[in-house]
Amino acid sequence: MTDGTQSRAGARFWEALSLEAMDTRQWEALCDGCGRCCLHKLQDEDTDEIYYTDVACRLLDGHSCRCGDYDHRAHEVPDCVSLTAREVKQIPWLPRTCAYRLLAEGQPLPQWHPLITGDPDSVHAAGISVRGRIVDEEAMTGDWEDHIVDWPA
Repeated sequence: MTDGTQSRAGARFWEALSLEAMDTRQWEALCDGCGRCCLHKLQDEDTDEIYYTDVACRLLDGHSCRCGDYDHRAHEVPDCVSLTAREVKQIPWLPRTCAYRLLAEGQPLPQWHPLITGDPDSVHAAGISVRGRIVDEEAMTGDWEDHIVDWPA
C-alpha cells in the first residue's frame, strides 16, 4: 500500500478488498462522515418499516457529523452499534448512501465520497450529511413521530 488508498496494482483498497479483509484504518476510512447512522430511527411493529428522525444521538457533533466520543461510544451509549462486515449485511437501517452498505451490495462508492474526492467536506457539500438538519436528543421536544423525516432514506 502507498497512502492507504491504492494497492500496488493501482486498485483503490475498497475496490480490491472485501469488507472482511480490510484493516481497521481502511474500515474507518470508509465512513463518509454523514452522521445518518447516528439518527434515531423508529420501526413500525406491524410492517417493520424503518423511519428516520431528525433526532441525533447526544454524542454526534452537529457540525463535523462525527461522534464526539468515538472511542467510548459503546460505554456512553450502550445501544450504539459498532459496525462489522458481518453486521453491515444484516442491518436494514443503514442509509442507501452508506459506503459499508454499498460495498456489501457490490456497488461503487458515490462520486462525492471523501475517498473519491480527497476532501472530507465533500459529503457536506453534496448535501448528504446531517449538518444543519438535526435536533440533539437532549433538546428534543414533542413526540418521536413529530420528528420523522424523509431526507436520510
